[in-house]
Amino acid sequence: MMTVKNILVNKDSQVFTLSLEATGMDAVNALTRHNIGALVVASADKTIEGIVSERDIVRAIGQRGADALDGPISELMTKKVRTCTEDATVPELMGTMTEGRFRHLPVERDGKLVGVISIGDIVKHRIAEIEREAEDIRTYIASA
Repeated sequence: MMTVKNILVNKDSQVFTLSLEATGMDAVNALTRHNIGALVVASADKTIEGIVSERDIVRAIGQRGADALDGPISELMTKKVRTCTEDATVPELMGTMTEGRFRHLPVERDGKLVGVISIGDIVKHRIAEIEREAEDIRTYIASA
């Protein structure tokens, strides 16, 4: 069964983070610059402090106006972050993301951030798996 560790090996290992000193506007700029949908808020030693997504930013602007971006990231981020470990399986990730209604899941090892799995990573994995299965079936039928 495919695990988070296998997925992380096949993707860019760079994880974009913000520090607690960042503002909402810093988050907007980083999301735009890196063309991503969420950023992990982490300390210098990679301890996860929170996560901020496009949805968090839109919600804050909707509730407080554009001035919400001038405040600290701690006012926008989700503080109770769901995480996974490298041995989590794809079905477990799909269940966690569906249940929690989020699209990004930080990966921890020994309490430290080591990666982020997105719903896009899972979809890419599932498509590749289905294509492999279809090819195996075609090969089996052709050899019968």
